[in-house]
Amino acid sequence: MKKFIALMFTFMLMAGSSYAATWVAADRVAEVGKTLISKNNLPAKTTFKVVNGEADNSNTAITNVIQVSSTDLAYTGNDSEVAAVIANEMGHIINGTYSKNKMRNAAKEALTGNLSPDNIISTAANSEFLANKTSLNDEKDADITGVDLMVNTGYNPLAMIVVITKMPGSVWEALRGKPANTERAMNVFDYLSYNYPSKVKAGYGCQEYRAFLAYAEPIAQERNSNPKKLEKFNNEQKKNKALRAQNIEKYKTTGGVSGWAATYSILKNLTESSERY
Repeated sequence: MKKFIALMFTFMLMAGSSYAATWVAADRVAEVGKTLISKNNLPAKTTFKVVNGEADNSNTAITNVIQVSSTDLAYTGNDSEVAAVIANEMGHIINGTYSKNKMRNAAKEALTGNLSPDNIISTAANSEFLANKTSLNDEKDADITGVDLMVNTGYNPLAMIVVITKMPGSVWEALRGKPANTERAMNVFDYLSYNYPSKVKAGYGCQEYRAFLAYAEPIAQERNSNPKKLEKFNNEQKKNKALRAQNIEKYKTTGGVSGWAATYSILKNLTESSERY
């Protein structure tokens, strides 16, 4: 019996080593992406492509191809974390981030096109702070939309927090001893805590998540002990959940076009077809 147990233990170690040696994030994108699509009843014609550098999914509604960045995949170590990267990108598409950016740029051009670069309006419209803030808000929205997609698949949604905190953060966060990208990660944690508390209770077994919990749990405990803060938190998360569900449903019913993408398309057609008398 002892020999049998030893033999089984050796086999398990060898199998684990074989998996670790052969698991490649890029190779898992097609399968994981297909699972996210099928389990969420999203357009079945969608395919996935790993690209170097930044993913550009501004034409996904036309190509039916979702690009996934190899740079982002470098921060993954299992299928749930690959799902987090893909789901975030799908979140951007469903929320219409690319179309919003086109509309923002068009509005900015209309506002500042005839102004000098040093004009106060031009300076404000082109400020790095505004761009960074807009980008952060878009990322946070895409993260929690992605979490909703992950929950329906069996992938651990806490992997979204893990991937985010593995990515490079700011020097300021490091100096203050915070996990990287704390605002994004805390946004996901709060969303999961309200909408999917069982997922948070189940946990995630890695050092990055344990380090994040050491930061997040005291904040959550302080909020939960304050009735006014807790009420505000609950109302915000309820609205977030309703908006995520609304965006996903729109994406389904249009066959893969976000509400923002449809709006941009209408405005673009109206502009290009206008006649001057």
